[in-house]
Amino acid sequence: MTFEEELKLRTEEADEIIKYYLPQEEGLHKTLLQAVNYGVSSGGKRLRPILMNETFKLFDGKSRVIEPFMAGIEYIHASSLIHDDLPCMDNDEYRRGKKSTWAVYGEAMGTLAGDALLMYALETAAKGLSENTSSPANVAQAMGVLAQKAGISGMIGGQSVDVELTGKELTGDVLRFIYELKTGALLEAAMMCGAILADASAEDVQTCEKIARLVGLAFQIRDDILDVTSTQEALGRPVGSDEKNQKTTFVSLYGLERAEQAVEAFSNEAITKLHQLTGENRFLESLLLSLIKREK
Repeated sequence: MTFEEELKLRTEEADEIIKYYLPQEEGLHKTLLQAVNYGVSSGGKRLRPILMNETFKLFDGKSRVIEPFMAGIEYIHASSLIHDDLPCMDNDEYRRGKKSTWAVYGEAMGTLAGDALLMYALETAAKGLSENTSSPANVAQAMGVLAQKAGISGMIGGQSVDVELTGKELTGDVLRFIYELKTGALLEAAMMCGAILADASAEDVQTCEKIARLVGLAFQIRDDILDVTSTQEALGRPVGSDEKNQKTTFVSLYGLERAEQAVEAFSNEAITKLHQLTGENRFLESLLLSLIKREK
């Protein structure tokens, strides 16, 4: 089986888990629940839950405790996209070729749907306690990581700096801060939670965090490169938008050649650290490399 075939299979498996935990659309707040489910079901690569599950497998995790966490991390990711599209943020009416959540349900309901998904993510992850786990302490620790990496010290914290400094010149340190939190934090949560729930050592959990941080940096810098070098047909979205919007990127700060070198350096360091972990998962390594070396 090729990597692409394996990825398709794992994406379908993750999709089933994500749909399984979605709320029923009933009650007086039915419209909110419809908006929530619409925001989650509008497609996507399901990379974060797949990354979490593959890390879980790397450390020989075998119970179903991982499944509610897989759903939970995708709900957090979906909530961030719903909020990103709002008129007060990016003001995008479309997401992956479909109307964005706020464009279908209104700005107020879109805002509430994003809020609801953040809370529902933790509510769902907590169901890991009933999945025959022998270590409720691991579930509690993983829930703490999920909340931290999503919140003020992670994804939302990075987004706040990005919003506040829009249109302003950024230093390399500030740009890296935004990339590590806004893009990297949920990747870190995925790998860390997978490791924790499989009862990996504290040292291995910390190494997973470092790997995901490096991958997140390489992923975002690759995105900057593609915005300059790719085409709309290949990328599936407009290119050149960073320059048009006068947005500071790694490429605008350091140039294309140095950006390519940074992606290579971060990639090599991430894979070196992956090989230092106990256990082996070749698909996980291929998945990380696919994120870094992608062309769209």
